[in-house]
Amino acid sequence: MAPETGSPGRARLYHVELPMRTPFEHPAARRRTSDSLVLRLSADGVDGIGECAPRSYVTGETAASVRAALEQVDSAALCAVLTGRDPEEVLGLLHRDGFSRTFGITGGNNLLCLLETAVLDWLGRRLGLGARALLPGAEAGTPPSLPVSQVLDLSLDAEEFLASRGPFHFVKIKASDDVEHDARTVRTIRDRIGGDVPVMVDANMCWTPANAVGHARRLREAGVDYVEEPLPKGSWEALRVLRRDGGVRIMLDESVCTARDARTAVESGACDAFNIRVSKNGGPLPAAGLVDYARENGVGFQFGVQVAEVGPLINAGRALAFGRPDALTVEAGQSDRFFPEMIVAPPPAVDRGTNTLSPAGGTGWGMALAASAERWAVRDL
Repeated sequence: MAPETGSPGRARLYHVELPMRTPFEHPAARRRTSDSLVLRLSADGVDGIGECAPRSYVTGETAASVRAALEQVDSAALCAVLTGRDPEEVLGLLHRDGFSRTFGITGGNNLLCLLETAVLDWLGRRLGLGARALLPGAEAGTPPSLPVSQVLDLSLDAEEFLASRGPFHFVKIKASDDVEHDARTVRTIRDRIGGDVPVMVDANMCWTPANAVGHARRLREAGVDYVEEPLPKGSWEALRVLRRDGGVRIMLDESVCTARDARTAVESGACDAFNIRVSKNGGPLPAAGLVDYARENGVGFQFGVQVAEVGPLINAGRALAFGRPDALTVEAGQSDRFFPEMIVAPPPAVDRGTNTLSPAGGTGWGMALAASAERWAVRDL
């Protein structure tokens, strides 16, 4: 993917594996480090940075497979499109046609997300636009802040979580392999926070069609509102039955990676809400399209994160959220808790006193690579 001499741009790839202060555990994985690819795209004296966080159990992609796919991308041609037209025209084409058609590049969702986030950041800096203005369909006006959900993973018990992670606006509990344990956790939290705060259990595809209805009913008795991705991805008929008989609302995550997945989920009657995540959904522009589809079909949505995002993905997701404040909730991530030092400046912030977000400042995604990022550089492209 190396550009020829005299080409209008260049790029550098980083494979960022930041050690985490504490691991994050759920039924599908246990994470001790970040695993993000970051791309710095430089053209016409302007840098844009993008990120993807491939997870094999979500989209089938890994950092290695995305790196291999990136080798097949003609960066000189990409930069020629980017710099050969007026930046406003390029942004308009992206909004109208999407990244693949605008740049003639196809591939997996994480490859496209890596490139799209870098290109959008570059356009934002080139045009002097903030993150929210880079995305179509944002509502007029920007809320001064947004409440965020709190996630209880398997590394914490309920009492410690309640004592240290409030105030609570939306609670997500990572399921264990024992539904009675999970029901006790739900009941402990529900009794403490009252009935107005939504509580969701994320089973991460670990239930079966045989036990799902019983599990859902048990959790509903304990006070749960939603169950996220309870069955192996794409279990459309079993999900429809679970919605009908389980007494809880279903949010789908791993099952909804593409627009086709979303259509199948809705047409199958398989869910009440989508968990929209920038990386697994192919970038912020396809993610915005999923919001439109959800609204058109009476489906709720939340803005989620991949565990241990390190920079542009975080602010891209937040830009989506500030333009679409009707989301059920926003997952801000825990980069401030996970990482002693970030590779971007300024680092994404959460007001932990109120568990709220403020809009990012600056242009593009509102951050630049710090000097510490260079230790993770793997090659120039």
